[in-house]
Amino acid sequence: MKILIVLTSHDRLGDTGEKTGFWLEEFAAPYYRLKDAGAAITLASPQGGQPPLDPKSDLPENQTEATQRFRSDTAAQAELADTKKLADVSVDEFDAAFFPGGHGPMWDMPDNSDAIALIESFVQAGKPVAAICHAPAALINVRGKEGEYLVKGRRVTGFTNTEEEAVGLTSAVPFLLEDRLKQRGGIYSRADDWAPHIEVDGKLVTGQNPASSEPAAEALLQLLRAA
Repeated sequence: MKILIVLTSHDRLGDTGEKTGFWLEEFAAPYYRLKDAGAAITLASPQGGQPPLDPKSDLPENQTEATQRFRSDTAAQAELADTKKLADVSVDEFDAAFFPGGHGPMWDMPDNSDAIALIESFVQAGKPVAAICHAPAALINVRGKEGEYLVKGRRVTGFTNTEEEAVGLTSAVPFLLEDRLKQRGGIYSRADDWAPHIEVDGKLVTGQNPASSEPAAEALLQLLRAA
């Protein structure tokens, strides 16, 4: 199993003056779930190199077993510091793709031609794609095999409007992910705020929030094993 994990390169939280990036748990939990299952993992980001970490995700109250494991894993840290440029990766090299969230993807994924082309190539090749929390933003302008929006008529989830409100960033983000997925024709569902929730529709896996990151990775593994 060869899996591509695609992280954000965006570090500015709109006009707030604060930093953002990827959410550590949403990278670390899937990374280790997939790696422990025997997957060979390649990390990529739009700009390559070290992707920005959302500083809030590194606060003591947001630590998990997976983030603590990452903090003592110098090999994984070195890997993260040297991600490939998204433009330099090919779908032919991988069996699946996984997009961790954090607020960063809301800015640098929706209109990213490399990300769109890559996801469309995975879909056309019948290979699974997973995206969690804010990372389903990478899906909103992707087209499926019939030229329709990929999420149209498909069961999807992602960071909810009420979760965005709870973190006080409704006016900071460029759009509300729940609303945009619905506007694109997605059959959106959710659990309670912060509860784990994933949707699997064909080869598309989406997760609602950080708590959904490991379940989404497990669902991706099940798709790969079934194939």
